[in-house]
Amino acid sequence: MGVLLQALYFRNQNPNAVPSPLDGNASVPFWWDHLAAQANAFRKAGFTAVWLPPPYKGASGGLSSGYDPFDDYDLGSKNQRRTVPTRHGTRELLQRCAAVMRANGLDIYVDIVNHHRDGDTRPFVFQYVNSAGEADKGRFPKNPKDFHPNVPNDPNTFDNSDSFGRRLAPITGEGHHVFNGLLDAGDWLTKALDLQGFRIDDAKGISTDFLLPFLNHGAMAGRFAVSEFFDTDFGKIQAWQNLMQHRSSVFDFPLHFTLRQMCNSPDSFFMGNLDHAGFAGVDPLGSVTFAENADTDHSPFGSEAIIANKAQAYAYILTSEGYPCVFYKDYSTDAGCFGLKAVIDPLIWIHEHLAQGGTQQRWKDNGVFAFERLGDPRLLTALNKDARNERTITVATTFGPHADLEEFTGQGQAIRTDGAGNATITIPRNQNGRGYVCYSRPRAKTPFIVQEIETTQEFAGADDLDIGPATMDGFSTVCRVWVSNGKRIHGALFFDAAHWTPTTSIRLELLDPNGQTLKSGSYQASTPQGTAVQANGGKTGFYTFQIRAFQTPPANARPSFHLKVSYTASQTI
Repeated sequence: MGVLLQALYFRNQNPNAVPSPLDGNASVPFWWDHLAAQANAFRKAGFTAVWLPPPYKGASGGLSSGYDPFDDYDLGSKNQRRTVPTRHGTRELLQRCAAVMRANGLDIYVDIVNHHRDGDTRPFVFQYVNSAGEADKGRFPKNPKDFHPNVPNDPNTFDNSDSFGRRLAPITGEGHHVFNGLLDAGDWLTKALDLQGFRIDDAKGISTDFLLPFLNHGAMAGRFAVSEFFDTDFGKIQAWQNLMQHRSSVFDFPLHFTLRQMCNSPDSFFMGNLDHAGFAGVDPLGSVTFAENADTDHSPFGSEAIIANKAQAYAYILTSEGYPCVFYKDYSTDAGCFGLKAVIDPLIWIHEHLAQGGTQQRWKDNGVFAFERLGDPRLLTALNKDARNERTITVATTFGPHADLEEFTGQGQAIRTDGAGNATITIPRNQNGRGYVCYSRPRAKTPFIVQEIETTQEFAGADDLDIGPATMDGFSTVCRVWVSNGKRIHGALFFDAAHWTPTTSIRLELLDPNGQTLKSGSYQASTPQGTAVQANGGKTGFYTFQIRAFQTPPANARPSFHLKVSYTASQTI
Protein backbone atom coordinates (compact mmCIF):
# COMPACT_ATOMS: atom_id res chain seq x y z
CA MET A 1 0.00 0.00 0.00
CA GLY A 2 2.96 2.33 0.46
CA VAL A 3 4.09 4.76 3.15
CA LEU A 4 3.04 8.42 3.24
CA LEU A 5 5.13 11.31 4.59
CA GLN A 6 3.31 14.30 6.09
CA ALA A 7 5.77 16.96 4.93
CA LEU A 8 4.71 19.78 7.22
CA TYR A 9 4.60 20.63 10.89
CA PHE A 10 3.82 23.49 13.24
CA ARG A 11 6.24 25.19 15.59
CA ASN A 12 5.56 26.54 19.07
CA GLN A 13 6.54 30.05 18.08
CA ASN A 14 5.40 32.92 15.92
CA PRO A 15 5.03 32.35 13.03
CA ASN A 16 3.55 29.00 13.84
CA ALA A 17 4.73 27.28 10.67
CA VAL A 18 7.73 25.68 8.98
CA PRO A 19 10.92 27.78 8.67
CA SER A 20 10.99 30.30 5.82
CA PRO A 21 13.33 33.00 4.49
CA LEU A 22 10.37 35.37 4.89
CA ASP A 23 11.24 35.43 8.59
CA GLY A 24 14.32 37.45 7.67
CA ASN A 25 17.05 34.83 7.38
CA ALA A 26 17.97 34.49 3.70
CA SER A 27 20.04 31.36 4.38
CA VAL A 28 16.86 29.42 5.17
CA PRO A 29 15.48 27.81 1.97
CA PHE A 30 11.86 28.03 1.02
CA TRP A 31 10.01 24.90 2.11
CA TRP A 32 9.36 23.79 -1.46
CA ASP A 33 13.11 23.77 -2.13
CA HIS A 34 13.86 22.12 1.21
CA LEU A 35 11.52 19.25 0.34
CA ALA A 36 12.72 18.98 -3.25
CA ALA A 37 16.30 18.67 -2.05
CA GLN A 38 15.25 15.65 0.04
CA ALA A 39 12.99 13.94 -2.51
CA ASN A 40 15.57 11.38 -3.60
CA ALA A 41 16.36 10.51 0.02
CA PHE A 42 12.65 10.16 0.80
CA ARG A 43 12.18 7.63 -1.97
CA LYS A 44 15.36 5.73 -1.10
CA ALA A 45 14.08 5.47 2.48
CA GLY A 46 10.94 3.80 1.12
CA PHE A 47 8.36 6.57 1.14
CA THR A 48 5.92 6.29 -1.76
CA ALA A 49 3.95 9.54 -1.37
CA VAL A 50 4.44 12.99 0.13
CA TRP A 51 1.67 15.15 1.58
CA LEU A 52 2.36 18.85 0.97
CA PRO A 53 0.88 21.71 3.03
CA PRO A 54 -1.89 23.90 1.60
CA PRO A 55 -0.28 25.70 -1.36
CA TYR A 56 -2.45 28.79 -1.68
CA LYS A 57 -1.78 32.31 -0.42
CA GLY A 58 -2.98 32.68 3.15
CA ALA A 59 -4.61 35.66 4.78
CA SER A 60 -1.55 36.16 7.00
CA GLY A 61 0.70 36.32 3.93
CA GLY A 62 4.30 35.41 4.67
CA LEU A 63 3.35 34.18 8.15
CA SER A 64 0.71 31.76 6.87
CA SER A 65 0.97 28.00 7.33
CA GLY A 66 -1.66 27.69 4.58
CA TYR A 67 -4.64 26.92 6.79
CA ASP A 68 -6.02 30.47 6.54
CA PRO A 69 -6.59 30.31 2.75
CA PHE A 70 -7.27 33.55 0.96
CA ASP A 71 -7.09 33.19 -2.84
CA ASP A 72 -7.79 29.85 -4.58
CA TYR A 73 -5.75 30.94 -7.61
CA ASP A 74 -2.63 32.31 -5.91
CA LEU A 75 0.07 29.68 -5.37
CA GLY A 76 2.74 32.28 -4.73
CA SER A 77 2.50 34.30 -7.94
CA LYS A 78 0.43 37.40 -7.08
CA ASN A 79 1.40 40.42 -5.02
CA GLN A 80 -1.26 40.34 -2.30
CA ARG A 81 -1.39 39.93 1.48
CA ARG A 82 1.93 41.81 1.54
CA THR A 83 3.90 39.16 -0.35
CA VAL A 84 4.30 37.46 -3.71
CA PRO A 85 5.59 34.07 -2.51
CA THR A 86 3.67 32.14 0.09
CA ARG A 87 5.56 31.21 3.23
CA HIS A 88 6.55 28.00 1.41
CA GLY A 89 7.79 29.72 -1.78
CA THR A 90 6.66 30.79 -5.24
CA ARG A 91 4.42 28.90 -7.63
CA GLU A 92 7.51 28.19 -9.75
CA LEU A 93 9.33 26.58 -6.80
CA LEU A 94 6.20 24.62 -5.87
CA GLN A 95 5.89 23.21 -9.38
CA ARG A 96 9.58 22.37 -9.42
CA CYS A 97 9.19 20.60 -6.06
CA ALA A 98 6.27 18.59 -7.45
CA ALA A 99 8.19 17.69 -10.61
CA VAL A 100 11.25 16.60 -8.61
CA MET A 101 9.02 14.41 -6.44
CA ARG A 102 7.64 12.76 -9.58
CA ALA A 103 11.15 12.35 -11.00
CA ASN A 104 11.87 10.28 -7.89
CA GLY A 105 8.75 8.16 -8.33
CA LEU A 106 6.86 9.78 -5.45
CA ASP A 107 3.13 10.51 -5.51
CA ILE A 108 2.09 14.01 -4.47
CA TYR A 109 -0.88 14.74 -2.22
CA VAL A 110 -1.85 18.34 -1.43
CA ASP A 111 -3.78 19.63 1.55
CA ILE A 112 -7.14 20.97 0.37
CA VAL A 113 -8.92 23.48 2.66
CA ASN A 114 -12.51 23.82 1.44
CA HIS A 115 -14.09 24.59 4.81
CA HIS A 116 -13.34 28.31 5.07
CA ARG A 117 -11.61 31.41 3.74
CA ASP A 118 -9.82 34.20 5.62
CA GLY A 119 -8.75 37.76 4.85
CA ASP A 120 -12.02 39.38 3.76
CA THR A 121 -11.62 43.09 3.00
CA ARG A 122 -15.17 43.77 4.18
CA PRO A 123 -17.22 41.25 6.16
CA PHE A 124 -17.59 38.16 3.95
CA VAL A 125 -16.30 39.98 0.85
CA PHE A 126 -13.27 38.49 -0.91
CA GLN A 127 -11.70 40.11 -3.96
CA TYR A 128 -8.38 39.34 -5.62
CA VAL A 129 -5.84 40.85 -7.98
CA ASN A 130 -5.19 39.38 -11.41
CA SER A 131 -1.90 38.69 -13.16
CA ALA A 132 -1.43 42.39 -13.89
CA GLY A 133 -1.93 43.29 -10.23
CA GLU A 134 -5.29 44.95 -10.91
CA ALA A 135 -7.54 44.97 -7.85
CA ASP A 136 -10.85 43.12 -7.86
CA LYS A 137 -10.07 41.42 -11.19
CA GLY A 138 -9.05 37.96 -9.94
CA ARG A 139 -11.05 34.77 -10.46
CA PHE A 140 -13.59 33.43 -7.94
CA PRO A 141 -14.50 36.48 -5.81
CA LYS A 142 -16.87 35.81 -2.92
CA ASN A 143 -19.70 37.70 -1.27
CA PRO A 144 -21.75 37.39 1.95
CA LYS A 145 -24.29 34.97 0.45
CA ASP A 146 -21.45 32.53 -0.22
CA PHE A 147 -20.92 31.96 3.53
CA HIS A 148 -22.59 30.71 6.68
CA PRO A 149 -24.19 32.00 8.82
CA ASN A 150 -25.57 34.37 6.17
CA VAL A 151 -27.31 31.38 4.59
CA PRO A 152 -28.60 28.19 6.26
CA ASN A 153 -26.20 25.43 7.25
CA ASP A 154 -25.37 22.91 4.55
CA PRO A 155 -27.00 19.49 4.94
CA ASN A 156 -24.99 16.38 5.87
CA THR A 157 -22.35 18.36 7.72
CA PHE A 158 -21.03 16.85 10.95
CA ASP A 159 -19.75 20.10 12.50
CA ASN A 160 -21.12 23.60 11.91
CA SER A 161 -18.42 25.51 13.80
CA ASP A 162 -17.28 28.89 12.47
CA SER A 163 -14.11 28.94 14.57
CA PHE A 164 -11.59 28.51 11.74
CA GLY A 165 -12.66 31.38 9.46
CA ARG A 166 -15.47 32.44 7.16
CA ARG A 167 -17.28 29.13 6.61
CA LEU A 168 -18.04 28.47 2.94
CA ALA A 169 -21.54 27.44 1.84
CA PRO A 170 -21.18 25.26 -1.27
CA ILE A 171 -24.72 23.80 -0.99
CA THR A 172 -26.91 26.58 0.39
CA GLY A 173 -24.88 29.50 -0.94
CA GLU A 174 -26.49 31.75 -3.52
CA GLY A 175 -26.54 30.28 -7.02
CA HIS A 176 -24.16 27.46 -6.13
CA HIS A 177 -21.38 29.99 -6.78
CA VAL A 178 -19.12 28.41 -4.15
CA PHE A 179 -19.96 24.86 -5.21
CA ASN A 180 -18.99 25.48 -8.82
CA GLY A 181 -16.08 27.75 -7.94
CA LEU A 182 -14.45 25.20 -5.65
CA LEU A 183 -14.86 22.45 -8.25
CA ASP A 184 -13.19 24.61 -10.88
CA ALA A 185 -10.40 25.67 -8.54
CA GLY A 186 -9.73 22.07 -7.49
CA ASP A 187 -9.54 20.98 -11.12
CA TRP A 188 -7.14 23.86 -11.91
CA LEU A 189 -4.90 23.03 -8.94
CA THR A 190 -4.81 19.30 -9.71
CA LYS A 191 -3.75 19.96 -13.30
CA ALA A 192 -1.26 22.68 -12.33
CA LEU A 193 0.64 20.34 -10.00
CA ASP A 194 -0.14 16.95 -11.58
CA LEU A 195 -1.47 15.69 -8.25
CA GLN A 196 -2.05 12.06 -7.37
CA GLY A 197 -4.16 12.71 -4.29
CA PHE A 198 -5.56 15.01 -1.63
CA ARG A 199 -5.75 15.44 2.10
CA ILE A 200 -9.09 17.05 2.97
CA ASP A 201 -8.86 19.44 5.91
CA ASP A 202 -11.68 19.49 8.50
CA ALA A 203 -13.96 17.09 6.64
CA LYS A 204 -16.45 17.17 9.53
CA GLY A 205 -17.23 20.79 8.65
CA ILE A 206 -17.83 20.17 4.93
CA SER A 207 -21.09 18.83 3.53
CA THR A 208 -20.76 15.38 2.03
CA ASP A 209 -23.26 16.62 -0.59
CA PHE A 210 -20.41 18.81 -1.82
CA LEU A 211 -17.31 16.80 -0.95
CA LEU A 212 -18.33 13.64 -2.81
CA PRO A 213 -18.97 15.40 -6.15
CA PHE A 214 -15.84 17.50 -5.57
CA LEU A 215 -13.65 14.39 -5.37
CA ASN A 216 -15.40 12.91 -8.42
CA HIS A 217 -15.11 16.05 -10.54
CA GLY A 218 -12.76 16.66 -13.45
CA ALA A 219 -9.09 15.98 -12.76
CA MET A 220 -9.86 14.97 -9.14
CA ALA A 221 -11.86 11.91 -10.23
CA GLY A 222 -10.22 8.62 -9.39
CA ARG A 223 -7.34 10.11 -7.41
CA PHE A 224 -6.53 9.16 -3.85
CA ALA A 225 -8.14 11.08 -0.98
CA VAL A 226 -7.80 10.96 2.78
CA SER A 227 -9.90 13.16 5.03
CA GLU A 228 -9.35 14.64 8.45
CA PHE A 229 -12.52 13.43 10.17
CA PHE A 230 -11.28 14.24 13.67
CA ASP A 231 -13.37 11.91 15.81
CA THR A 232 -13.00 8.69 17.79
CA ASP A 233 -16.66 7.64 17.45
CA PHE A 234 -16.70 4.63 15.10
CA GLY A 235 -20.39 5.16 14.38
CA LYS A 236 -19.88 8.74 13.20
CA ILE A 237 -16.87 7.77 11.10
CA GLN A 238 -18.77 4.94 9.43
CA ALA A 239 -21.84 7.14 8.88
CA TRP A 240 -19.63 9.72 7.17
CA GLN A 241 -17.91 7.02 5.10
CA ASN A 242 -21.29 5.74 3.95
CA LEU A 243 -22.45 9.22 2.88
CA MET A 244 -19.17 9.58 1.02
CA GLN A 245 -19.70 6.19 -0.67
CA HIS A 246 -16.24 5.32 0.69
CA ARG A 247 -14.68 7.72 -1.82
CA SER A 248 -12.17 8.92 0.77
CA SER A 249 -10.05 7.20 3.39
CA VAL A 250 -9.94 8.69 6.89
CA PHE A 251 -7.13 9.38 9.31
CA ASP A 252 -7.31 6.84 12.12
CA PHE A 253 -7.73 9.08 15.17
CA PRO A 254 -9.11 6.21 17.30
CA LEU A 255 -5.84 4.32 16.75
CA HIS A 256 -3.74 7.41 17.49
CA PHE A 257 -5.33 7.84 20.89
CA THR A 258 -4.90 4.13 21.67
CA LEU A 259 -1.21 4.40 20.78
CA ARG A 260 -0.92 7.59 22.80
CA GLN A 261 -2.18 5.78 25.89
CA MET A 262 0.23 2.90 25.27
CA CYS A 263 3.23 5.21 24.86
CA ASN A 264 2.49 7.89 27.46
CA SER A 265 0.91 5.71 30.16
CA PRO A 266 2.24 2.16 29.71
CA ASP A 267 1.67 1.16 33.34
CA SER A 268 -2.11 1.53 32.96
CA PHE A 269 -2.35 0.19 29.39
CA PHE A 270 -3.42 -3.36 28.55
CA MET A 271 -1.38 -4.42 25.53
CA GLY A 272 -4.15 -6.72 24.32
CA ASN A 273 -6.04 -3.56 23.33
CA LEU A 274 -3.80 -3.42 20.26
CA ASP A 275 -5.61 -6.42 18.76
CA HIS A 276 -7.24 -4.97 15.61
CA ALA A 277 -7.10 -1.55 17.25
CA GLY A 278 -8.54 1.65 15.84
CA PHE A 279 -10.59 2.17 12.71
CA ALA A 280 -7.99 0.13 10.82
CA GLY A 281 -9.25 -2.87 12.77
CA VAL A 282 -12.65 -2.32 11.16
CA ASP A 283 -11.72 -0.94 7.74
CA PRO A 284 -7.98 -1.30 7.05
CA LEU A 285 -8.32 -0.27 3.39
CA GLY A 286 -10.13 2.92 4.39
CA SER A 287 -7.74 3.93 7.18
CA VAL A 288 -4.61 6.07 7.10
CA THR A 289 -2.82 5.26 10.34
CA PHE A 290 -0.45 7.61 12.13
CA ALA A 291 1.52 7.86 15.33
CA GLU A 292 1.46 11.67 15.28
CA ASN A 293 0.46 14.48 12.97
CA ALA A 294 0.73 18.24 12.92
CA ASP A 295 -2.55 18.76 14.80
CA THR A 296 -2.02 16.28 17.63
CA ASP A 297 1.65 17.22 18.03
CA HIS A 298 0.69 20.86 18.36
CA SER A 299 -2.35 20.35 20.61
CA PRO A 300 -2.62 22.67 23.63
CA PHE A 301 -0.18 21.60 26.38
CA GLY A 302 0.47 18.38 24.45
CA SER A 303 -2.97 17.09 25.38
CA GLU A 304 -3.22 14.94 22.24
CA ALA A 305 0.46 14.27 21.54
CA ILE A 306 2.63 11.20 22.13
CA ILE A 307 5.42 12.48 24.37
CA ALA A 308 7.22 9.20 25.24
CA ASN A 309 8.10 5.87 23.62
CA LYS A 310 6.99 7.08 20.19
CA ALA A 311 9.18 4.53 18.37
CA GLN A 312 6.85 1.79 19.59
CA ALA A 313 3.87 3.54 18.01
CA TYR A 314 5.72 3.60 14.70
CA ALA A 315 6.62 -0.08 15.10
CA TYR A 316 2.90 -0.80 15.34
CA ILE A 317 1.60 1.31 12.43
CA LEU A 318 4.42 0.23 10.08
CA THR A 319 3.84 -3.49 10.63
CA SER A 320 0.05 -3.59 11.01
CA GLU A 321 -2.76 -3.05 8.49
CA GLY A 322 -3.78 0.35 7.14
CA TYR A 323 -1.91 2.96 5.09
CA PRO A 324 0.75 4.40 7.45
CA CYS A 325 1.65 8.08 7.54
CA VAL A 326 4.94 9.28 9.05
CA PHE A 327 5.10 12.78 10.54
CA TYR A 328 7.96 14.92 9.19
CA LYS A 329 8.78 16.40 12.60
CA ASP A 330 9.16 12.91 14.07
CA TYR A 331 11.24 11.65 11.16
CA SER A 332 13.51 14.54 10.21
CA THR A 333 16.90 15.39 11.66
CA ASP A 334 16.27 19.12 11.00
CA ALA A 335 16.77 21.47 13.93
CA GLY A 336 13.64 21.40 16.08
CA CYS A 337 12.59 17.95 14.84
CA PHE A 338 12.75 14.66 16.76
CA GLY A 339 15.17 12.80 14.47
CA LEU A 340 13.62 9.31 14.49
CA LYS A 341 14.81 8.58 10.94
CA ALA A 342 17.23 5.84 12.04
CA VAL A 343 14.41 4.11 13.94
CA ILE A 344 11.72 4.57 11.28
CA ASP A 345 13.72 3.64 8.15
CA PRO A 346 14.04 -0.09 9.03
CA LEU A 347 10.33 -0.19 9.84
CA ILE A 348 9.49 1.34 6.44
CA TRP A 349 11.56 -1.39 4.77
CA ILE A 350 9.70 -4.01 6.79
CA HIS A 351 6.35 -2.50 5.84
CA GLU A 352 7.12 -2.47 2.14
CA HIS A 353 8.74 -5.92 1.92
CA LEU A 354 7.23 -8.05 4.67
CA ALA A 355 3.92 -6.68 6.02
CA GLN A 356 1.24 -8.18 3.78
CA GLY A 357 -2.22 -9.68 4.16
CA GLY A 358 -4.57 -10.03 7.10
CA THR A 359 -3.67 -10.12 10.77
CA GLN A 360 -3.76 -12.97 13.30
CA GLN A 361 -3.27 -12.21 16.99
CA ARG A 362 -0.61 -14.54 18.44
CA TRP A 363 -0.21 -13.31 22.04
CA LYS A 364 -1.79 -10.72 24.26
CA ASP A 365 -1.56 -9.98 27.94
CA ASN A 366 -1.05 -6.90 30.08
CA GLY A 367 2.54 -6.40 28.96
CA VAL A 368 3.00 -7.96 25.50
CA PHE A 369 1.13 -8.06 22.23
CA ALA A 370 2.22 -10.18 19.25
CA PHE A 371 0.59 -10.59 15.85
CA GLU A 372 1.33 -12.19 12.50
CA ARG A 373 0.66 -10.75 9.06
CA LEU A 374 -0.54 -13.71 7.00
CA GLY A 375 0.33 -12.60 3.47
CA ASP A 376 3.57 -13.85 1.96
CA PRO A 377 6.32 -13.73 3.07
CA ARG A 378 4.60 -13.38 6.49
CA LEU A 379 5.70 -11.20 9.38
CA LEU A 380 5.66 -11.78 13.14
CA THR A 381 5.71 -8.60 15.25
CA ALA A 382 5.81 -8.43 19.04
CA LEU A 383 5.72 -5.39 21.32
CA ASN A 384 6.70 -5.21 25.00
CA LYS A 385 5.65 -2.20 27.11
CA ASP A 386 7.94 -2.98 30.09
CA ALA A 387 10.78 -0.43 30.27
CA ARG A 388 12.69 -2.52 32.82
CA ASN A 389 12.52 -6.11 31.60
CA GLU A 390 12.67 -8.06 28.36
CA ARG A 391 10.04 -10.74 27.71
CA THR A 392 10.33 -14.19 26.16
CA ILE A 393 7.22 -15.80 24.69
CA THR A 394 6.41 -18.80 22.51
CA VAL A 395 3.75 -18.28 19.85
CA ALA A 396 2.18 -20.25 17.03
CA THR A 397 3.07 -19.15 13.50
CA THR A 398 2.37 -20.15 9.92
CA PHE A 399 6.06 -20.27 9.01
CA GLY A 400 6.02 -24.05 9.34
CA PRO A 401 8.26 -26.44 11.32
CA HIS A 402 12.00 -25.84 11.64
CA ALA A 403 11.87 -22.57 9.70
CA ASP A 404 14.77 -20.17 10.03
CA LEU A 405 13.61 -16.66 10.94
CA GLU A 406 15.52 -13.39 10.84
CA GLU A 407 14.86 -10.35 13.05
CA PHE A 408 14.70 -7.30 10.78
CA THR A 409 14.94 -4.33 13.19
CA GLY A 410 18.35 -5.31 14.57
CA GLN A 411 16.87 -5.75 18.05
CA GLY A 412 16.71 -9.55 18.23
CA GLN A 413 18.55 -12.75 17.37
CA ALA A 414 17.83 -15.18 14.54
CA ILE A 415 15.69 -18.13 15.63
CA ARG A 416 14.22 -21.36 14.28
CA THR A 417 10.65 -22.54 14.75
CA ASP A 418 10.09 -25.85 16.50
CA GLY A 419 8.55 -29.00 15.01
CA ALA A 420 5.06 -27.55 15.39
CA GLY A 421 5.96 -24.24 13.76
CA ASN A 422 6.02 -22.33 17.07
CA ALA A 423 8.49 -19.47 17.53
CA THR A 424 10.17 -18.58 20.81
CA ILE A 425 11.17 -14.93 20.71
CA THR A 426 12.67 -12.47 23.16
CA ILE A 427 11.40 -8.88 23.06
CA PRO A 428 13.77 -6.25 24.47
CA ARG A 429 12.76 -3.92 27.26
CA ASN A 430 10.93 -0.83 26.11
CA GLN A 431 13.75 1.68 26.41
CA ASN A 432 12.71 4.88 24.58
CA GLY A 433 9.99 2.92 22.79
CA ARG A 434 12.34 0.26 21.39
CA GLY A 435 10.47 -2.68 22.91
CA TYR A 436 9.64 -4.52 19.69
CA VAL A 437 10.91 -7.18 17.27
CA CYS A 438 9.91 -8.16 13.73
CA TYR A 439 10.57 -11.67 12.37
CA SER A 440 10.27 -13.15 8.90
CA ARG A 441 12.10 -15.59 6.67
CA PRO A 442 15.67 -14.48 5.83
CA ARG A 443 16.04 -12.27 2.77
CA ALA A 444 18.44 -9.68 1.44
CA LYS A 445 17.70 -6.13 2.53
CA THR A 446 17.52 -4.80 -1.00
CA PRO A 447 17.44 -1.02 -1.54
CA PHE A 448 14.36 0.77 -2.81
CA ILE A 449 14.31 1.43 -6.55
CA VAL A 450 13.86 5.03 -7.69
CA GLN A 451 11.63 4.95 -10.76
CA GLU A 452 11.71 8.19 -12.74
CA ILE A 453 8.31 9.56 -13.79
CA GLU A 454 7.57 12.39 -16.23
CA THR A 455 5.14 15.05 -15.04
CA THR A 456 2.51 16.98 -16.98
CA GLN A 457 1.63 20.36 -15.50
CA GLU A 458 -0.92 22.77 -16.97
CA PHE A 459 -0.51 26.55 -17.15
CA ALA A 460 -3.73 28.41 -17.86
CA GLY A 461 -3.56 32.00 -19.11
CA ALA A 462 -6.53 34.39 -18.81
CA ASP A 463 -7.23 37.95 -17.72
CA ASP A 464 -8.51 36.89 -14.29
CA LEU A 465 -5.76 34.34 -13.49
CA ASP A 466 -2.20 34.62 -12.21
CA ILE A 467 -0.89 34.06 -15.76
CA GLY A 468 -2.17 36.55 -18.31
CA PRO A 469 -3.61 35.77 -21.76
CA ALA A 470 -1.71 36.07 -25.02
CA THR A 471 -1.44 39.73 -26.08
CA MET A 472 0.05 41.82 -28.85
CA ASP A 473 2.11 43.80 -26.31
CA GLY A 474 5.11 41.53 -26.72
CA PHE A 475 6.20 38.14 -25.45
CA SER A 476 5.11 37.28 -21.92
CA THR A 477 6.31 34.37 -19.81
CA VAL A 478 3.89 31.48 -19.42
CA CYS A 479 6.11 29.39 -17.15
CA ARG A 480 9.58 28.19 -16.31
CA VAL A 481 9.98 24.45 -15.76
CA TRP A 482 12.95 22.63 -14.23
CA VAL A 483 14.12 20.00 -16.73
CA SER A 484 16.80 17.35 -16.28
CA ASN A 485 19.74 17.16 -18.64
CA GLY A 486 18.78 15.77 -22.06
CA LYS A 487 15.11 15.15 -21.24
CA ARG A 488 12.14 15.86 -23.51
CA ILE A 489 10.12 19.06 -23.09
CA HIS A 490 6.68 18.90 -24.69
CA GLY A 491 4.37 21.92 -24.59
CA ALA A 492 0.87 21.31 -26.02
CA LEU A 493 -1.05 24.56 -26.59
CA PHE A 494 -4.84 24.91 -26.43
CA PHE A 495 -6.16 28.38 -27.28
CA ASP A 496 -9.33 30.39 -27.76
CA ALA A 497 -9.56 31.07 -31.51
CA ALA A 498 -13.01 32.68 -31.44
CA HIS A 499 -13.42 35.50 -34.01
CA TRP A 500 -9.89 35.05 -35.36
CA THR A 501 -9.19 36.37 -38.84
CA PRO A 502 -6.82 34.74 -41.38
CA THR A 503 -4.05 37.08 -40.16
CA THR A 504 -4.47 36.28 -36.46
CA SER A 505 -1.89 34.04 -34.85
CA ILE A 506 -0.14 33.11 -31.62
CA ARG A 507 3.56 32.38 -31.35
CA LEU A 508 4.89 30.05 -28.65
CA GLU A 509 8.62 29.90 -27.92
CA LEU A 510 10.71 27.58 -25.77
CA LEU A 511 13.90 29.11 -24.37
CA ASP A 512 16.85 27.26 -22.87
CA PRO A 513 18.39 28.20 -19.48
CA ASN A 514 20.57 30.78 -21.21
CA GLY A 515 17.54 32.51 -22.75
CA GLN A 516 18.20 31.25 -26.28
CA THR A 517 15.28 30.06 -28.41
CA LEU A 518 15.31 26.27 -28.52
CA LYS A 519 12.06 25.74 -30.47
CA SER A 520 9.03 27.75 -31.51
CA GLY A 521 5.65 27.32 -33.14
CA SER A 522 3.07 29.50 -34.82
CA TYR A 523 -0.67 28.86 -34.32
CA GLN A 524 -3.51 30.01 -36.58
CA ALA A 525 -7.22 29.32 -36.23
CA SER A 526 -6.77 26.24 -38.42
CA THR A 527 -3.95 24.81 -36.28
CA PRO A 528 -5.19 21.71 -34.40
CA GLN A 529 -5.71 22.28 -30.71
CA GLY A 530 -2.94 20.66 -28.65
CA THR A 531 -0.25 21.11 -31.31
CA ALA A 532 3.02 21.00 -29.40
CA VAL A 533 6.35 22.74 -29.32
CA GLN A 534 8.82 20.03 -28.39
CA ALA A 535 12.58 19.76 -27.90
CA ASN A 536 15.17 17.94 -25.85
CA GLY A 537 16.83 19.99 -23.18
CA GLY A 538 20.56 20.41 -22.81
CA LYS A 539 21.86 21.11 -19.33
CA THR A 540 19.65 20.81 -16.24
CA GLY A 541 17.90 24.06 -15.43
CA PHE A 542 14.85 26.26 -15.93
CA TYR A 543 13.40 26.23 -19.47
CA THR A 544 10.98 29.02 -20.34
CA PHE A 545 7.82 29.05 -22.44
CA GLN A 546 6.77 32.49 -23.67
CA ILE A 547 3.80 33.54 -25.77
CA ARG A 548 2.67 36.41 -27.97
CA ALA A 549 -0.41 37.17 -30.07
CA PHE A 550 -0.53 38.87 -33.46
CA GLN A 551 -3.39 40.70 -35.22
CA THR A 552 -6.07 39.65 -32.75
CA PRO A 553 -9.63 40.91 -33.47
CA PRO A 554 -11.37 43.35 -31.11
CA ALA A 555 -13.87 40.65 -30.16
CA ASN A 556 -11.05 38.47 -28.83
CA ALA A 557 -8.15 40.87 -28.37
CA ARG A 558 -6.53 38.86 -25.54
CA PRO A 559 -7.04 35.16 -26.23
CA SER A 560 -6.98 32.84 -23.25
CA PHE A 561 -5.08 29.56 -23.44
CA HIS A 562 -3.72 26.67 -21.48
CA LEU A 563 -0.37 25.03 -22.03
CA LYS A 564 0.15 21.39 -21.00
CA VAL A 565 3.86 20.93 -20.36
CA SER A 566 5.26 17.42 -20.05
CA TYR A 567 8.84 17.07 -18.82
CA THR A 568 11.11 15.18 -16.46
CA ALA A 569 12.80 17.09 -13.67
CA SER A 570 16.12 16.23 -12.10
CA GLN A 571 16.07 13.94 -9.07
CA THR A 572 18.02 16.45 -6.99
CA ILE A 573 18.37 20.23 -6.91
